[in-house]
Amino acid sequence: MRALVISGGGSKGAFAGGVAQFLIQEEHYKYDIFLGTSTGSLMVSHLGLNRIDKIKEIYTNVNQKSIFDSCPFVIKRKKGVETIGINHYTVLQNIFKGHKTFGTSLNLKKLIKRTLTKEEFVMLKGCHADVVVTVSNLSLNQVEYKSIKDFDYDEFCEWIWISCNYTPFMSLAYKNGCEYADGGLGAMVPIEEAIKRGATTVDAIILQTEVTQLNRMPSLNAFSLLTNMFSFMLDRIESQNIRIGKFVASNQDAIINFYYTPTVLTTNSLIFDKTKMTKWWERGYDYAKYKNQELSPIESQE
Repeated sequence: MRALVISGGGSKGAFAGGVAQFLIQEEHYKYDIFLGTSTGSLMVSHLGLNRIDKIKEIYTNVNQKSIFDSCPFVIKRKKGVETIGINHYTVLQNIFKGHKTFGTSLNLKKLIKRTLTKEEFVMLKGCHADVVVTVSNLSLNQVEYKSIKDFDYDEFCEWIWISCNYTPFMSLAYKNGCEYADGGLGAMVPIEEAIKRGATTVDAIILQTEVTQLNRMPSLNAFSLLTNMFSFMLDRIESQNIRIGKFVASNQDAIINFYYTPTVLTTNSLIFDKTKMTKWWERGYDYAKYKNQELSPIESQE
């Protein structure tokens, strides 16, 4: 069994799309499991249907308004560097309304339902491949994996949305008596889960460089500090997931093919820029092509 695993990474998901496009269209890999976290969960349904042009169109045209109905920050550009500042009016408004988060992402839920139709859902559910998304259950302090095989259309779309909710900047979901948030808070790269589900070969797209190449700028405000802290924690979670995945793979005789970003794409994955995301998609495609050309001579010798 072969699995495609896509990590979390916000706008950097465009790079993952380019990698996946090459693996599916050029290498003709047939996947039995599509497993995504956060931005990865947005992609796996469309990849499972082989609707690559459709998901590329979505990822290269999305913007802040596509995600947030109440955006808690403003984007500032100074000397070519993008930073985020607090949108005080929006944050205070959400606090007065009794919201538990600084911003809300109901527009993302609408986008998911617009782009994954009921007909496509039925078609995907009838396929042999399993599509799984990762969510974090804050109430029970555990990571959960939601398979398309277990839910109807509305429920599965909601799980995709929940997997992407990067709290406290995006919505906090309340479902089945529990609070849920972004799957990346518990499992950024769910390689272990893919192997548990029977995968013997895993293509893992990691939306981070293999070696740390980043020295973050000093925090400019409270939001900047929060995003830096969350980025630090998610990097640690990601590293742990990869180590555990490698350990499980070695014990189960499974093979993992890693596709890291070769360079730092952005220091703030909550900024959705059409031009940059279009370039990242193409870079992902070219990188996967280059990497697989490197692997081909080795595989042929074996």
